[in-house]
Parts: sequence; structure tokens; C-alpha cells
Amino acid sequence: MAVLSVDVLFDTAIRIMLAERSISITFAHDSILIKFPTTRRLAEFLEVPHYYVLPYFAMMEQEELVTRAERVGILTTVKGSRKIIDSMREKYHRETEEILGASVFQEIIKKISPQ
Repeated sequence: MAVLSVDVLFDTAIRIMLAERSISITFAHDSILIKFPTTRRLAEFLEVPHYYVLPYFAMMEQEELVTRAERVGILTTVKGSRKIIDSMREKYHRETEEILGASVFQEIIKKISPQ
């Protein structure tokens, strides 16, 4: 069984997005929000019971990394988007570029970088 943490859930979210070749990004109010996989999808991918991941989502909300949006799902905050994009850049650069394209990925990296 996987050892869970906020970092593991963020990494798993990225791996799911890359495996499904789908990264949903919303550009809003001078920020970038990324749609997080559902808690059930994360649990399924990690092969753990669904209720194991729920406390970590509470922690991620408390740390202002994600927010739950009614009828939309779980979205990263500015801080959470930075965490995902930094990880994509460092660990999954090639795979992310294949999906987003090099120029789009570079623009996103620039946009989330602290000014």
C-alpha cells in the first residue's frame, strides 16, 4: 500500500494527467488553476481505499493548495498550481511538453513564476 502525503497526491495527480493525456487549465483573474483528479480517481490509481485520501485533501485545502468548486471539482489555487507546474518542469518536463506543447508550457511556467 502506498504511503500517502500531500506530495504523493500531487505527484499522483500529475501522473494521472499525463497518463490520460489531459491537463485541464483555467486562466482566471491573472492566475492559472489546474483541475485536480477526483479523490476517487486518486485512490483508485494508488490502490488505496477512497477514505484514505480524504484527510490529505483537508490538509491541502488548509494549506491553500486546492479548493473545491461546486459542480466543477477540485482546482489548484495559485500556490497549488505553482507546486504542480514546478514538479512538471522538474520531473515530467518532456511528457508535459508533449501534451501542452513547448511554447504553451514555457508561457505557463513564466506565468506561475513569482514576479
